[in-house]
Parts: sequence; structure tokens; C-alpha cells
Amino acid sequence: MQQPTGFEGGRLLVVAFEGWNDAGEAATGAARLLAERLGLVEIAAVDPELYFDYQFTRPTIESAPDGTRRLSWPGAAILGPSGEPRPDDDDEVVTGPGADRLHVLLGAEPARTWKGFAAELIDAALTADIEGIVLLGAMLADAPHTRPLSVFASSENPEVRAALGVDRSTYEGPVGILSVIADQAERVGIPTVSLWASVPHYVHNAPSPKAVLALLGKVEELTGLSIPRGSLEDEAKAWESSVDALAADDEEMAGYITQLEQARDAVDAPEASGEAIAQEFERYLRRRGDQPGGGPWRPRDGG
Repeated sequence: MQQPTGFEGGRLLVVAFEGWNDAGEAATGAARLLAERLGLVEIAAVDPELYFDYQFTRPTIESAPDGTRRLSWPGAAILGPSGEPRPDDDDEVVTGPGADRLHVLLGAEPARTWKGFAAELIDAALTADIEGIVLLGAMLADAPHTRPLSVFASSENPEVRAALGVDRSTYEGPVGILSVIADQAERVGIPTVSLWASVPHYVHNAPSPKAVLALLGKVEELTGLSIPRGSLEDEAKAWESSVDALAADDEEMAGYITQLEQARDAVDAPEASGEAIAQEFERYLRRRGDQPGGGPWRPRDGG
């Protein structure tokens, strides 16, 4: 099946933002890994004074290796190839069609002037001859940490949906900056696809390397790239073990995770019919309704 321009072998831009779109720091974690593996450098950046409220997204102070201290301001930048050759024997280098043309957009979600912010970044993408955009997001969900974390792929572009076999989102409600970027890109003719990882809501306070792995796997599936994981798989196993340990000390949490596992297994079972899946989720929702307050289990600290 032929891929749309930009999604296999073209000039691809991977986008991730800190904040509302980034549960468990999964989206930015995946984008940063790509930028590091590719040795990308900044080629365009926004002026943070125009788009950020520093009382909401504060600058940070950092110490350099030489002992000097400097301020780091929130912002957003497109990172592109440095032009420097990478060692052929480096097993941490991203390979595959279009790897040498891959770009990454990383930033914090702005506080104001979203239309102008998105327009400025899309103009920079056009200047870089970007042919396709992959937007990475992560959301809190009723997902058991013991099972593979799902990634939902969608696109508003009918050609992308037909070629990649992804769905059109039916979500209605508040959106983050990713949706604004996608809308601006499609308006100027750059096709987009959005990937959203599900992060277990009961461990949302910690970074989720398992969700990073899920996003990277989906990026590979859609683009044909090969992305070295480094220590990420070991980190994901350690993360899962740490959540197991928490659940072992909390009977209520363990029972809730068991309910999530049963619902997920029913959906994933090869013999599961649509009716069986619907029935299982009806039972699951009834069990949720039996919880205090009629909702799912939440940590005792209210997180």
C-alpha cells in the first residue's frame, strides 16, 4: 500500500508539547529520544515573550558543567539535521526511510495567541519543506499498567486514513495545542496523523517509560523507521515493577487493577465478538458504579 508523501521516506516532523497533551511525559519523552538519537539541532524557535505566561510556565535556572548558572525559558523549537555525518557503527542511530530528513518540534503548550503560535511554527515547517506531520500525545485513561499500553491513531485527512488504515477521531470537547497545529498544517496542505498513548491514571504523577515505548512503536509502524530503545525497555520494566509493589500494599488499588485487566483481556481475546465485548464493558461500568461516589478507584491522596 502506498503511503502518503511524508509518512514513509519523506521529510517528516514529529511534534510533542509539555503540559495538557503529555500525560506521564510520554509524548515529550518519545520526541526527545528521537532528537537525541538523531543528533538534531535547533533550526527555528518562537519568541517566548509572545506566547507564554511566566507565572504559569516559569523559567528555570540550571548549572552548566563549568559551574556557571543560566536561565532556561519556556518556548518551542523545531530541531533538524545538523548536517554532520553520524558513525555507521553507532547502534543508537535511528535508521530507515527518511531518517536523515526527520525533524522534531518540541515545546511547552503556550498560554496565549495560539493561532499565531501555530501559524509561526507551520511557516517554519514549510520553510523546512516538511511533507508530513506526526503529532504525539498522551492521555490519562482506565488502562492497566500490566498490559501493553494502547495508542490511538487518527487523522482528519481522508488520504492519510485510507493509506495508513487509521480512524477519524469522533472526540468533541476541549483540545490542546496539538489540535491547533494539526488544523493549521492541514489548511496549508501538510498531511497529519495524531498518535495518543493511554497512560494509567492511577500512576499519573510519575513519567511512564512504557507509554514512551508504545508511542515509539507506533511511529515505527506508520513510518518504517527503526528507533533504538537504549535503556528504555529496562526502565519500562522497572516502572511496571514499582507499580506492582504499590498495588501489593493497597488491596483497593489491586482490586481496581484486576477489573481493568479483565476488561482489557475481554477486548483483546481472539474469540471476543462485538456483543461479548459490549457485555463485558457493561459489567465493568456497573462495577465502577458500585464504587464510592459512582466513579473509578482513585488514590487516597485524591490524585
